[in-house]
Amino acid sequence: MNALLSILTSRELFLIVFGTVTYIALFVVAVQNSRRKIAAMQERLDRAHAMQEQYDIEGGRQKIAELESLIKKMGDENSMLRLELEEKKLALDYNNKVAIIENEKRQQAETVIFSSDIYRRLQECLNTGKSLNYQDWGELTRLLNSIYTGFTEKLYSLYSMSEQELHVSLLIKMHIQPRDIASLTAHSKESIATTRSRLYSKVFGRKGSSKDWDDFIFSL
Repeated sequence: MNALLSILTSRELFLIVFGTVTYIALFVVAVQNSRRKIAAMQERLDRAHAMQEQYDIEGGRQKIAELESLIKKMGDENSMLRLELEEKKLALDYNNKVAIIENEKRQQAETVIFSSDIYRRLQECLNTGKSLNYQDWGELTRLLNSIYTGFTEKLYSLYSMSEQELHVSLLIKMHIQPRDIASLTAHSKESIATTRSRLYSKVFGRKGSSKDWDDFIFSL
C-alpha cells in the first residue's frame, strides 16, 4: 500500500480523492431526491384517495346520537369532559350537514349541468364544428366549481395540469363524450385518450386506462 502511494503523484491522489467524494455526494443527492419523489407521490395518492372517499352520513348520525346520550348521562359531573364532548358533537353535526348538502347538490348536478347555458353552448359548438373560446371555458369552470365545491382546486392540488389537460377534465365532468371532447378542444380522439391515461398515471403513479381517469373525475 505504501509503495502504491509513493508511485502516485500528489495530483493523481487528489483526483482520486476528489472523484470518490464527488461520487459519494452524487449518490447521497440521488437517494434524497428519490425519497422526496416517493414522499410526494405518496402524499398525492393520499389526497386522491381522500377525495374519492364519501362521507358516511348515517354513521355520523349514529355517532352524534351516541354523544348526545353520553352527555345526558353525565349530568353536571365533569364539566370539562362534558364541554369536550359537546364540542365534538357540534363538529360532527356540522360535518353531517355539509355532507347532506353536498350529497343533495350531487344528486341535482346532472339536471343543473344539462339545463345550463354553457351546456347548450357546448352543443352549439359541436353542431357547428367550433371550439370553445376563453369566455366559454371561464363559464364552464365557474359552473362546475359551483356544483362540485373546489373541483378545479382539487385537480391542481394533485397535479400541475396544463390548460389542455384541465379542459379535457372539465369536459369529462360535463358528461361530454371523448369524440366530442376532441372536437371542442381541436385535438384528435387519440390525443384525448392519451391525455386521459397520462393524467391517471401522473396522479396515481401507475399505468391506467383513459376510462380510469374518467371514473376518478366522476368520483370527485
